[in-house]
Amino acid sequence: MTDSTPRVLAIEDNADDALFLTRAFAKAGVECFDRVLGGGQEAMDYLAGQGPYSDRRRFPLPTHLILDLKLPKVSGLEILAWLRKIPHLSKLRVAILSSSGEKGDREHAESLGIDGYFVKPARSAELVDLVKTLAGLWQLPMRSA
Repeated sequence: MTDSTPRVLAIEDNADDALFLTRAFAKAGVECFDRVLGGGQEAMDYLAGQGPYSDRRRFPLPTHLILDLKLPKVSGLEILAWLRKIPHLSKLRVAILSSSGEKGDREHAESLGIDGYFVKPARSAELVDLVKTLAGLWQLPMRSA
């Protein structure tokens, strides 16, 4: 990753959760939220620059990844394990945002090296606060209030 412009990519298969996350980034004033992808295989194709994602000018590599665990076909944990094996992606900053609060999921994700594990909040104000927490953790640029 040669371009140092912060870019946050989210992997979220639930359309409502994807919309809520996009809105939370906007409300929090974090302007480097790039896009949401809806599935595990699509995320792997994007990150690998394969198929329709081969043009890195249109589909730049993210600097940060928000990853849901419960995805169809390829799970978030499988994506995370795959990322950690690829030299140019292995240091990608990753936070888990999942509906699963299961201890085993958390421990597995932590063993693969994540920046944080967050259970999806039920209220939008809590999601905005979570985005602000992530922005602080990752030192992402935020709009002035």
